[in-house]
Amino acid sequence: MSHQNETLIYPSESGSSPFDLWAQVYDSQLNPFLMLEERETIPMLPSVAGCDVLDVGCGTGRWLSRLERYGPASLCGIDGSPAMLIRARQKVNKTTLLCQSSSSKLPIDDSSKDLILASFVLSYLDDLYTFAEECVRIVRPGGCVLISDMHPTTAAKRDWRRSFRVDGMEIEIPTRPRTLQEIVSAFQGRGFDVQTLIEPPFGLPERPLFESAGKRFDYEDLIGVPAIYILKLQRRVPPSTFDLPWKDHALQLIGAPIALGPGAWLEGTIRIEGDRISSIGENEGSSAAILDLSDYLILPGLINAHDHLEFGLFPNLGRSSSSAPYQNSSEWAHEIHRVHSAVIEQRQRIPKTIHVWWGAIRNLLCGVTTVCHHNPLHPEFELSEFPVRVVTQFGWAHSLEFESHIHDKFRNTPLELPFIIHAGEGIDAESFQEIFQLDHMHLLDERTVLVHGLALTPEAISLLNQRGAALIACPTSNLFLFSRTLSHDQFASVQRIALGSDSPITAAGDLLDEIHYMSTEVGLDSNAIYKMVTSSAAEILDLEFGVGQIKESGVADIIAVRAVNKTPAATLSELNFAEIELVVRSGQVAMASPAIYERLPHSFRTNMQLLEIAGSRRWFRAPVKSLVAEAENILGKGNLLVSGRRVRYLNAI
Repeated sequence: MSHQNETLIYPSESGSSPFDLWAQVYDSQLNPFLMLEERETIPMLPSVAGCDVLDVGCGTGRWLSRLERYGPASLCGIDGSPAMLIRARQKVNKTTLLCQSSSSKLPIDDSSKDLILASFVLSYLDDLYTFAEECVRIVRPGGCVLISDMHPTTAAKRDWRRSFRVDGMEIEIPTRPRTLQEIVSAFQGRGFDVQTLIEPPFGLPERPLFESAGKRFDYEDLIGVPAIYILKLQRRVPPSTFDLPWKDHALQLIGAPIALGPGAWLEGTIRIEGDRISSIGENEGSSAAILDLSDYLILPGLINAHDHLEFGLFPNLGRSSSSAPYQNSSEWAHEIHRVHSAVIEQRQRIPKTIHVWWGAIRNLLCGVTTVCHHNPLHPEFELSEFPVRVVTQFGWAHSLEFESHIHDKFRNTPLELPFIIHAGEGIDAESFQEIFQLDHMHLLDERTVLVHGLALTPEAISLLNQRGAALIACPTSNLFLFSRTLSHDQFASVQRIALGSDSPITAAGDLLDEIHYMSTEVGLDSNAIYKMVTSSAAEILDLEFGVGQIKESGVADIIAVRAVNKTPAATLSELNFAEIELVVRSGQVAMASPAIYERLPHSFRTNMQLLEIAGSRRWFRAPVKSLVAEAENILGKGNLLVSGRRVRYLNAI
């Protein structure tokens, strides 16, 4: 019996998989659908560098081999066909993990991936909703799922079927057609938002494939007709603590002047209910617990506009001050992996979860309650007990050097949110041209927030101001890498500016060190510096609920320091970490000195543990005992440093 025109139909869940047969010819048979999908998907890919990526239904490794070029932190491919995986193993790196599994129960840890790719997979799934639940289980908050498949409407109208030819036989694979509305609803109902949905038709690049198959008229008939869809989804980030209803506890702070802004104090009482400031004024004589802050001053919690929390336990990595400065950040990034590989490999053995907690504690020590983390979000950030608030609502790209799809990331950022990018981070000609390049690419407007901007000339600053863009300065990081920062006049001429500490890899210490440098070395006005870490930072990052201020109905973020006879701005400009004695974040006492700890109502002392940092003792609402143990397990006992300061666990209650 001849099989020349015979078609076999395989059940999608049969033990004898048609995909094993397809593996024999998958890479040799040209497919216009795959060509169109690759052409349209690549610009939609989020940043892959340094991320954890999963390809579900990876087949013979078509996407895996491409994703490897972008430098992911980890890459895993899953497929139900062992024959497909054998082919994939022949073309991907040894470090790329391959697993045989169905899509209904993926062998992947919770909250472990930044990106899931599902290319031409959904049509074969028996249970779309189980797959959506698996995706929300696996993808970290803020992470993405990228789905592509034949366009269901066109496929139904044109009676498109999934088939391939092998040994003269056409093999058809049954599919389960679903509307785009059904697919979108399945994911939206399980914690995802649609970032992008496109429905592209075949184009001129696909025409030769049709012609070689003798189907030129089919191509012409499909001009302008959606051939596939590509759906980009983002997992929602749970609302921050200050988005939640007020909790059932109340606290009154009495006896301390309250900063109304950089230049004035107010005598009065702050009443905190749940995570908000319910009132500022006279002591209400209510039943609320009381914290007497006589001999102290109350300032708003600070905003660190730029950090990389996952480098919390890294030391400075770079050249000595006697060596020639780097020309740009790319030169530095490549060199440290060669020169400091042993240090990097040791720190990387510490779990990222531990790093981000120490990154948060590093900020808390200097009075920071809100951090803008310029990297993929980590699941720890959504925990109510995480020490600092992490900004989540913004778009970002790393830099022009390390980002291939900046246009798409910029376009996909909602118009009301900032778009943050490293730029002008160097002293060579390319660095000095970057702001003009961004403007030429139409990526410079009131949403754009440049980080570093060391290469900003007066002309570039004028352009920055004209476009309404903003700058986040990290002066000691620039000094460490390039032996220079912007001048007083340059900083002062930027109309929208905030301050960040950058990571411990390049910074002098913490945000207070940046403040001190701007005050003593740059000579910037203390009022301007105060705004750079409070109200101006909040405006640039589009923060709501009174973050960066002390105001009624605003979020209850405050710090307390010993009283001095100076303005709030002058007080802040001279602070060091040992002088931050109380941090309240979202109404919770997050850190307290021993002196303030003794004044705390007993109900506010629970779950606090004691650390010693460079001789200063502080109580933290954090699992510092286990954090110290995890870090010292890799670094060695007594070798734990945060911002260059030695840390020692004392006890817990």
